[in-house]
Amino acid sequence: SKNISTPIITAHLENDTDPEFARRVKGRIEKTVLGEVCEYMEEVYLPYDSFLLVKLDLERIRLLKLEVDADSIRYSICTSRLRVKPHQVQVQGPSILTVQATSQKSLSLDAMLCYLKENIPKVVIKGVPSVNRAVIHEDDSSGQIRYKLLVEGDNLRDVMATRGVKGTQCWSNNTYQVYQTLGIEAARSTIMSEIKLVMENHGMSIDPRHPMLVADLMTSRGEVLGITRHGLAKMKESILNLASFEKTADHLFDAAYYGQTDVISGVSESIIMGIPMAVGTGLFKLCQKTDRENVLSQRPLLFDNPIYHSGAEAVRG
Repeated sequence: SKNISTPIITAHLENDTDPEFARRVKGRIEKTVLGEVCEYMEEVYLPYDSFLLVKLDLERIRLLKLEVDADSIRYSICTSRLRVKPHQVQVQGPSILTVQATSQKSLSLDAMLCYLKENIPKVVIKGVPSVNRAVIHEDDSSGQIRYKLLVEGDNLRDVMATRGVKGTQCWSNNTYQVYQTLGIEAARSTIMSEIKLVMENHGMSIDPRHPMLVADLMTSRGEVLGITRHGLAKMKESILNLASFEKTADHLFDAAYYGQTDVISGVSESIIMGIPMAVGTGLFKLCQKTDRENVLSQRPLLFDNPIYHSGAEAVRG
């Protein structure tokens, strides 16, 4: 599947010994919305004007190590999907913003103000929009505490390009994302490493050639294909091979209806047909070459012997 349930990106840092540096990089990657750093948000009605007052929590912004201010938040609001024009958002101070509402054909002024109050807290002001959470992981296996980030999200390209992250030491467990970002060879390495990691977590050891064989099969066509009936349909062209996996009757019916042929060159179809498969000792045939031509003579028949003929004549006499 292109979208897995728990995509995790492991990102090493340029300065992996400083926890403050790790928190700053985390703030650049983790998605932060305006509602998380807003102290309060109120509707203000004046005799000749009405607007939405946004009060920022500067202390929370400082604790989260977010590199944002009132001007950058104003830019985020103007570039969001709310269709707010730049002249509608005004910076009144380091922690005060006002957003004016304009009436539209389908919404009145009061309804538009309520719409902004409901949706402005969802505006992303910092981080990668597809990253829900980033966790700082401490690793002391080398005797010294080193920090790295475990990012829960899919956008590997943006995480690698984030300032403070080592792009050459950044990987994901989402094989399809690795394929789109780094290519098919990186996806092949990811498949092998993930299989090895799963086996080791269950206390089992596996020969490296087995995951290599699986990874080669899944990436041999230049794209990542799963070992499912949909992936096998792209990997194999043999009807009997597809029928031996899933939905046997459907594959055989479609092949008969469209008049498809099978050359029977693989292992599964050879076993089904009961013929030697073209692997191992069945990969070649032995032929004996002789210098002289062997002329076969006709084998004499049993009843051509005269003894049997004379015995028959004696019986008659």
